[in-house]
Amino acid sequence: MVFAASFTASLDAVADPGDPLPPPPPPAQRPTGRVLFRDDFRDPSLPGWQREDDGVWAVRRGMLRGELPSVRQKHSFLYAGSEQWRDYAVDVDMCMVRGVDKGVVVRVVDQDGIGVDLRGPGYQDVVVQHREWPMGKARVTNANSTWQHLRVEARGNRFRIYVNGDFVLEAIDKRDRRPNGRIALSAYTGGAAECLVYYDHLVVTTLSEMPAATGSTGQ
Repeated sequence: MVFAASFTASLDAVADPGDPLPPPPPPAQRPTGRVLFRDDFRDPSLPGWQREDDGVWAVRRGMLRGELPSVRQKHSFLYAGSEQWRDYAVDVDMCMVRGVDKGVVVRVVDQDGIGVDLRGPGYQDVVVQHREWPMGKARVTNANSTWQHLRVEARGNRFRIYVNGDFVLEAIDKRDRRPNGRIALSAYTGGAAECLVYYDHLVVTTLSEMPAATGSTGQ
């Protein structure tokens, strides 16, 4: 997954209200650490978020929905937080209805960050990378139409990944290229040429004390 390019393709394939919904999401987990940002996606205006594209992201029945046209290698990101954030954890529930790739980007400055991609059918793994450069990969079984909980801890130049409560991978940015940055959620068609993904219960918490970012929105 590439995290620096702009998505400019036409979004003629808009969300179809008749598309299947995922099963109900699990209950929200209690945050540990001071909350910098959180969203349970009850407000359709998505306060505190910045869309990369119109027509991709929407709130549906208290969940965040991302859908892209059925074209290979298209992506869109939804950004939140402050580029001044340093050591923090991101917790989020996610459910892929159609497609393979789902995940978050941490330490985002401008449109560049460390991507964590939980890949489903045909892959069954999690990969960490900075742009096109791989930083780590581990096998993780994650079926579509099933909710998965992803936790990413960014502390210093180390990124620890947990899936459904299990530690699966630590990736190290040996050049320390991304010591700070905000977060993003991803929609990505990849080689499967399809993406319909849902997110819920996103929380960003501190891993060390730092001032909360001006302008970040909590719910």
